[in-house]
Amino acid sequence: MNARRNSDLLEATRLTRSGQLLEATALIQRALGSRSAPPPAANVSPESNTEGTVIEGNFRVIDGGSIAPDSTAQDIDREAADIQDKPETVTEPLSASSRFGAALREKLFKFRGPAPAFDRIVPQQAPEAIPEGAQFITGSYTNPAGSRSYKLYIPRGYEEGQPLPLVVMLHGCTQSPDDFAAGTRMNEFAEKEPCLVLYPAQSKAANCSKCWNWFNPSDQCVDQGEPSLIAGMTRDIAARYKVDPQRIYVAGLSAGGAMSATMAMTYPDLYAAAGIHSGLPHAAAHDLPSAFAAMQQGAKCAGRQTKSARNSRAPARPVPIIVFHGDQDTTVHPGNGDQVIAQFSPAASHPAAQSETGANPGMKVERGQVPNGHAYTRTVYRHPSGLPHVEQWTIHGADHAWSGGSTRGSYTDPRGPDATKEMMRFFLAHPLQ
Repeated sequence: MNARRNSDLLEATRLTRSGQLLEATALIQRALGSRSAPPPAANVSPESNTEGTVIEGNFRVIDGGSIAPDSTAQDIDREAADIQDKPETVTEPLSASSRFGAALREKLFKFRGPAPAFDRIVPQQAPEAIPEGAQFITGSYTNPAGSRSYKLYIPRGYEEGQPLPLVVMLHGCTQSPDDFAAGTRMNEFAEKEPCLVLYPAQSKAANCSKCWNWFNPSDQCVDQGEPSLIAGMTRDIAARYKVDPQRIYVAGLSAGGAMSATMAMTYPDLYAAAGIHSGLPHAAAHDLPSAFAAMQQGAKCAGRQTKSARNSRAPARPVPIIVFHGDQDTTVHPGNGDQVIAQFSPAASHPAAQSETGANPGMKVERGQVPNGHAYTRTVYRHPSGLPHVEQWTIHGADHAWSGGSTRGSYTDPRGPDATKEMMRFFLAHPLQ
């Protein structure tokens, strides 16, 4: 049975790469045990999740231990003490999110190219020791769109100082807050550059591989779905702790990177800047086939949005962004990094605005090499005001992994450059204005 399924998924990958998306989708569903193909995109109703504006919610701090990332408000007290993933039985028919999550999980574990950084998939584990005086607490947030648990890192000296920046970190598929914190080392940087770090946890009930549902139209709009949960959680933390409202940032990897782009696009008045690592532009897909197409071939829709995404309010300000992407990424096509830049950069800084001579005073290109590590190209685009607004880091030879991360976490590449360090530098230089 496993051999047959692996064969089917290999064939589905081939079909996807050749552009035969409907055939690939049907084959993936059969391999994963679903009886029918997903409904066509026309059946997705943008109004299906627009019954009122989702703004209010409630927040609970549970304890200082680790969490079960797929907890809900009703069972989080019980699950907070049990951090081990349990075997999950998925019944038919699978939702589009579950089909996507299951297929992507197969892709991540079976069909990635050779990359030493990926040989070790770190299981969920107890959090590392934290410095004396610091805290890594567990909580949950609930609003009409659902419930999500989270972890919050509070650095030493928090009570004694001024309001701190808040960095919201959105993990990738199959990851957890503890895993993501260990891999990115963001908590370590929170001690060097004091800030609070919030790690929302995707629920297995929402996606069987714990992917943020960046490709669902209902999860691409302001005050709906997962954006409302992440934004609501962010606002609750900012209200309950000493947070500088001008210095709230969002960053993520892969599916978390794609959702970070959506958060920046839909909540420009909340997030001062965003970091997108190995992600995709906002509203790059609207269903399962378009999600796989964007991942395999690169999004073709920068600047264009699904009907439900167009219903969200237009950004009130250009959000500064920093983008990292490996040019050998076989999971999310590197072209998606270019599309994120095109989506967020001001017209005067867009690469297409270069003159016929190739000169662009609003763009600066630097090339470097990490000692015993990757070469990279850093491109800085300036706002018409002259201030640096967008940074793009292309990591040469890198696959689908957090650049400069620790091998204590999954999907990291320690050969750098250090994405966490550079994101923090970029964030602190861009308060909300």
